[in-house]
Amino acid sequence: MMNAPFTFELPPGLCAGEPPEQRGIPRDQIRLLVAHRDSDQVEHSRLNRLDNFLRPGDLLVFNSSRTLPASLQGCAAPAGPCMEARLAEHLPDDAWLALLLCQNGDPAGCGLQAGMKIGFGMELEAVVEGRDDFIPRLWKLRFSKSGTELIDLLYRIGRPIRYEHVSTPWNLDAYQTIFAREPGSAEMPSAARGFSWRLLFDLKRRGIERTCITLHAGLSVYSDEPDDWTHPGSEEEFLVSELAAQEIQRTRAAGGRIVAVGTTVVRALESAVDSAGDLRPGHRYTRLRIDSGHALRVVDSLITGFHEPKASHLDLLTAFLPAEKIQRVYQEAVQARYLWHEFGDLNLIL
Repeated sequence: MMNAPFTFELPPGLCAGEPPEQRGIPRDQIRLLVAHRDSDQVEHSRLNRLDNFLRPGDLLVFNSSRTLPASLQGCAAPAGPCMEARLAEHLPDDAWLALLLCQNGDPAGCGLQAGMKIGFGMELEAVVEGRDDFIPRLWKLRFSKSGTELIDLLYRIGRPIRYEHVSTPWNLDAYQTIFAREPGSAEMPSAARGFSWRLLFDLKRRGIERTCITLHAGLSVYSDEPDDWTHPGSEEEFLVSELAAQEIQRTRAAGGRIVAVGTTVVRALESAVDSAGDLRPGHRYTRLRIDSGHALRVVDSLITGFHEPKASHLDLLTAFLPAEKIQRVYQEAVQARYLWHEFGDLNLIL
């Protein structure tokens, strides 16, 4: 039941702790709750029946960011306390923001301060340059390696970020979509995880096209508390290619709908549009926060997972639906026992 705007009780049994394949469900057959923007109608379906709700000329836009093994184990040098570093975002000056969690659960116990060196093994070190000005829970790290050399090391020594609802440490492949190309996301852009090549081919035969943008998703949680989903919008790196911009503009001109697969896609596209309503291709950073006061300029529909109580992503949904309607949709999802989190079910706002 909803208790107040964007707060509700999520029964533990609705937290998906493993990929659907481990539950005996093909990834493209997860459940799909469809909410219509122009009515109070709510429908229950499955992702592999998505063509029942889209029409020829619609364009699906996916995020091609690849999930990093963004959890690193390190110790302060020399012989200092050990900690987990969860990489949050790559900065324009080639430093990284990270959430540093002491093994004893007490951040003060790490003695974190500017100038500290953290060793992660395999000759990888990082210097702590200080707290982030915008998100004080995060620390700025500068690694001893950079570029592809750093990424290669991360894939050798890191592991996927795992929250308490996931009891088994699944390998990194479980956290990738079929579109994943450019490494950079701290957490999987999970709305696209359920899509299979078979589903995409079926949609294309029905005249439903696809394109990709890239936005490297940051952390959804900025503390070690599993229910702490409230935080200011992070600055995230994104790329809209010339080809993607042309495909989106062409679809809009022909009367087709732009269907964003994931809140990351919404954020990238709405950040890239200019005052005339045209997409400006390019590689930039965004701190855009989307809520009920934001008039959508590019995106018409959204496919997304179900978001946790108090999550900032729920504010983004109010750009598509009034808060009261979101409450009703989520109440129905709880009653119908849809599954939450990155391995859970999906919601289509049409």
